[in-house]
Formats: sequence, C-alpha cells, structure tokens
Amino acid sequence: MTDHNKKQFSFRQECPRAKLQATNWLAGISDARDFDIVEVIFKNTRAGYYINSLGPEVKIGDTVVVESQPGYDIGRVNMTGRLVKLQMRKNGIKEDSELRKLLRYPTPQELDRADEAHSLEHETMIKARRIAEGLLLNMKIGDVEYQADAAKAIFYYIADERVDFRALIRVLADTFKVRVEMRQIGARQEAGRIGGIGPCGRPLCCSQWITRFSSVGTGAARIQDISMSPQKLAGQCAKLKCCLNFESAIYAEAQKQMPGKDVQLETKDATYYLFKSDILAHKVTYSTDRKIPANLVTIDSSRAFEIIALNKQGVRVDSLLPEEEAAQGEETPTDLVEQESLTRFDGSKGKKRKNRGRRDKSQGEKKQQGEKKQQGENRPQGEKKQQGENRPQGEKKPQEEGRHQHQRRRQRGRGGEQRGGEQKKSES
Repeated sequence: MTDHNKKQFSFRQECPRAKLQATNWLAGISDARDFDIVEVIFKNTRAGYYINSLGPEVKIGDTVVVESQPGYDIGRVNMTGRLVKLQMRKNGIKEDSELRKLLRYPTPQELDRADEAHSLEHETMIKARRIAEGLLLNMKIGDVEYQADAAKAIFYYIADERVDFRALIRVLADTFKVRVEMRQIGARQEAGRIGGIGPCGRPLCCSQWITRFSSVGTGAARIQDISMSPQKLAGQCAKLKCCLNFESAIYAEAQKQMPGKDVQLETKDATYYLFKSDILAHKVTYSTDRKIPANLVTIDSSRAFEIIALNKQGVRVDSLLPEEEAAQGEETPTDLVEQESLTRFDGSKGKKRKNRGRRDKSQGEKKQQGEKKQQGENRPQGEKKQQGENRPQGEKKPQEEGRHQHQRRRQRGRGGEQRGGEQKKSES
C-alpha cells in the first residue's frame, strides 16, 4: 500500500464525508471507461459532477482533487460509468453543460492542509452565530464547510423567512479572511447533520443514508391507515417523517384489492358497515352499526367481494362468514359498548367483598375453636385433677346433678303409681 492510499484511508475515517454509499448495481458491467463523467461527493452530502481526466483507472472510493472557484477541493468518487449518466438525467443536468475537471490524486501535504482547514469549522460556526446574533438576523447557522485549500467557506443556515445577509457576508469575510458562500438548508438537512435516535430505536435515516429528500404528505399516512396525530407523524425535525414514503406504494397497491369504505354488505338479518381493515393481511371487519362497533365480524377481502357480487344480484346471504365456518357454530357477538361501561365491575366487586366477609368470618370462628381445643389439650393432667379436687364438697359436677335429678323423677313416678293403686283398693 502506497503512502497516498494510506493517507486517503485516514482522510475518509477522520472526516464525516460521503455517508451515502451508492449501490453500484452495474458493478462488473460498467465502469469509468463507459462514461467520462464521475460523481464526487463532499461534506453534508454536497455532490458535484466532474469530467474524468485521470483515465479509466478511477474507481468508486478514490480520493481526488477537483477544480473549484477559487482554488481546489478534495472529495471522494461516489459513482462512475453509466450510473452517472442516469443520475445526471434525474437531476436535470445536461451532458453538454460546462463541468469542471478532476485534477489529480491528492498528495500527503494537501491532505494535511485539508484536515487543518476542516478542524476550523466548528470554531468558525460558533463565531458566525455570534456575529449573526449581533446583527439581529433571524437565522441560525447550522454548519460550516471549509474548502480543502481554506480559500473558501460555505455557511449553511436555516431561516423561516427571507433574510438580508449582505452585511453578514462582509463581516464574515473580514473576520475569517475567506471567500464566503451562504446556502440555505431545511430542517431535515439539519437533523441529518446533527443525527439522533428515532422512535423506532434506530439512528435517523437522514443521518445514515438519505441524501436527497422528497416531499412527504399526509396522504401517505391516510393510505397506510396511520393515526393522524401530529405528534406521531412528526420526526425530530418537526416535519413529517421520511419513512412515511417507504411503504406507501405497497399500501396503495394492496388497497386496490380491498372493498370500498362506503360499500355495505346485506344479509338476511342485518346490514353491515365497514369498521376497519387490515390492508396487508387482506382482512376486513364489519359492524351492524355505522358509528359504534357492534356484532363485529372479520372476513377475508375475497369473501367480501363475493357478498358484494351477490348483493348486486339481489341475493342476501345468511351470514358474512363462509358456509364452513358458519356450520361450525356462530360466535357469540361481543358488545364492546357494554365492555367499556363504567359500572361493569360494580356487581362483581360487591359479590367478592360479600363472599370475602363470610369467608373471613368462618375462618375466624374455626380459628377460635381450634385455639380453645388446643388450650384444653395442652393443659396438664395434674392441673385438671387438681381443679376437680379443689371443688367444694357440697358442689357436684354437672353430670352427677343430672343423674340425681333423673333418679328423683323416676322415684316420684313410682310413688304416684303406688298412691293411685291404694286409692283404687280403698274405693273397692
């Protein structure tokens, strides 16, 4: 590996340039020999097209020196071959337009000078913000990019309205002794430069690979049936998320295979209205009420089109479900309104509390009985005998008293029978 290759490797690592790695889908088929113009990319996704004067050995990833006004600049080759021709056509650049040239491969001294110039960018940005604030300009300078030879600096700014920065340009040129160029960027470009983590948990797409931003509208969210809440649709740049456009084409294609929202399905029992639809799963849910979910039935889109065709012929089906599913048994309709009632837990709570009180009471009684029994069993036998001995002599046990009372009653009964017999004898 030569010194030149070693240095350009360190240049790519130290400087956050060319974050987009272009997919060379013509690799092995087309290269710099097929087209004499190459695309060179710089900081902040700034790209330019230059005439290849270095020969067909130029490859994607090479660090090159290009013409600039004034001086020169250093960038990285991002695209070669027929891909450049297609990209120029996409951006509206004609092939016969006046383009600058590739000069040479950079020397180690030029790369060192470029690194020194780029190290001044942050400090220059802070000073430029203070100068703009002192001039009472309603703008924010988001970034500064120095040319490789430090002869020119590009100031990227954000402003909500038109700003007259002619005085600012004079002050910046006198302060930093460079040629000043002002470029306005949007909120998305600023978010891509700063970076961050999105709500999906991944780094922001604009800071990873997006370099050319396309307009995003709320129609993309409607097609995908996404909530229209501004807090959910907006990204960290306070604009609509770029990822809304990623799957909108797939949803638009799948939407063609779904029944219309205003189409009603007629059965012998009721009329069903569209409640919600799962576009990618090709499932639709219908309700018997137009405004609230009632007796919800979910069917395939193919079944819905079948019922629509029968309704147009004047035929009303027995059920929205296919005959096989309907034969297995009808599902009990779920009343979602009753489920959302505020008093749906009152009865169950009362029963639970009542049963809990009875259970606690019975458990308390059992516990008391067990404690008494355990106290009686644990009492020493000598103590029981002593209690019996300590009872007064005249006092009798309850069992003995009951036995004596029973004997008295029997004796009284015998005495009465004897007296009755004597009376009968005397009468006779």
